[in-house]
Amino acid sequence: MRGGRRALLAAGAAALAAPGVRAQAAKVLRFVPRNDLDVVDPVWTSTYVTRNHGYLVYDTLYGLDENLRPHPQMVQGHAIEDDGRTWNLTLRDGLRFHDGEPVLARDCVASIRRWAGRDPLGAALMAATDELSAPSDRGIRFRLKKPFPLLPDALGKAASHMPCIMPERLARTSPTTPVREVIGSGPFVFDTAERVPGARNVYKRFAGYVPRPDGTPSFTAGPKIVRLERVEWITMPDAGSASSALSAGEVDWFERPPGDLLPLLRRNREIVIEISDPAGQISIMRLNHLHPPFDNPAIRRAVLGAVDQADFMRTMIGDDHSLWRDKIGFFTPGPTSGAVPDLITRPRDLDRSRREIEAAGYSGEPVVAIQGASSATAGISEVAIDLMKRIGLRVEPLPMDNAAMNQRRVRRDPPTSGGWSAFFTSFGGLDQKDPAGHIALRGDGDRAFAGWPDSPRIEALRDAWFDAPDDAARTALCTQLQQQAAMDVPYIPLGQSLDPTAYRRNITGVPRGFCLFWGVDKG
Repeated sequence: MRGGRRALLAAGAAALAAPGVRAQAAKVLRFVPRNDLDVVDPVWTSTYVTRNHGYLVYDTLYGLDENLRPHPQMVQGHAIEDDGRTWNLTLRDGLRFHDGEPVLARDCVASIRRWAGRDPLGAALMAATDELSAPSDRGIRFRLKKPFPLLPDALGKAASHMPCIMPERLARTSPTTPVREVIGSGPFVFDTAERVPGARNVYKRFAGYVPRPDGTPSFTAGPKIVRLERVEWITMPDAGSASSALSAGEVDWFERPPGDLLPLLRRNREIVIEISDPAGQISIMRLNHLHPPFDNPAIRRAVLGAVDQADFMRTMIGDDHSLWRDKIGFFTPGPTSGAVPDLITRPRDLDRSRREIEAAGYSGEPVVAIQGASSATAGISEVAIDLMKRIGLRVEPLPMDNAAMNQRRVRRDPPTSGGWSAFFTSFGGLDQKDPAGHIALRGDGDRAFAGWPDSPRIEALRDAWFDAPDDAARTALCTQLQQQAAMDVPYIPLGQSLDPTAYRRNITGVPRGFCLFWGVDKG
């Protein structure tokens, strides 16, 4: 293990020693992401590593502060007319793409349309839009069918997919086809010449970037002041290698060290460990609504009522309760998330769940539970399988690598004919904070996320949420959505992990939220 890490670092050092590459070595930050960056288009994919890459390279029309409130970012501001049915956005001066071309309104219009082809919140915005146009080089106009007060939230959303702005010629690419040329207008330039797939990605400060002249830096909002000349993403073969490199000072920042390595890292006084992202990750068990036994909502509810989230979080994270939360409902806890259903918070009673399964008419159909062997959720899948056996379900575990799992889970065949009954995954808390981009909660049948729940009531409540006039109304609707989800059970929440990040003590300005790099400095 150590030899592999040393070889990788040596290869990286040799490449970085090439002439002209390390002119600004004093301001180089070496970062270990949770996964390798295999896709560079943050619209086409929802993976978090690509989203984080996107915020280095691209900018957004609005940004979100730490309280997730939107603020103008690329736009100077907006004017609302016609009782909320017309929005006129004005780009601020000085915006340029990395190829030197100015950012124009038509680039933004094309980018918004492409993003809306992949993102649920973007799709909702465009469904409410009669006309999206660029009446001038700096002017963007939305003519809406009805008021859509969440327009700035949509154009500044920080969850996947990223509403990034790219040149029109690239934004005209179909949203189902990944863009491979990386040209943004954000604070860093992606250096394709130095990229080593599977090992290293390099970002250089964009000298032509003009930060906002006003506001306070907060999450993705406010002035983005760059203090680093280079950010190097170093992909490590495993978490142990990354932790050793961080301890030795060979890298500066490890995005997501696993819980079992935290005690060792905490003993190093040169390392800071903190929870920078309060939204964390929500782990879930996804159920297949098309085939027995989970086509029966009573059986789905019986399993939901048997789950003790603390068991799952202890297996995944350990006993340190500061790193996880249980009794998590269908939304990430927050001021407008609504009340968690009693079915999740009441005391567990496995005998009751077993009786409920029998009363629902369960006749021994196999539960094919697919497990991603290298996934962070591999441990919680074992807890779920054991639990389902204890309440009377006949479970057939099916371990496989993540690539095979991703291919299998989109199949709609019966579980015994190449399909599945349950799988395990996680979403960033930002993705589940409200109904807007919460794909796991959707109940739109064939168009839904794998599992294909069909719930007209969930969809109607979601539509009403978009039309809600204020936070109080949205909170009430979230409570109703949680209650309906407890009846329909599109998935089973397994708890919230609060993943710490670790970095060297000479690194300052690490932001709240996911990994962002403006404002970060290296002493």
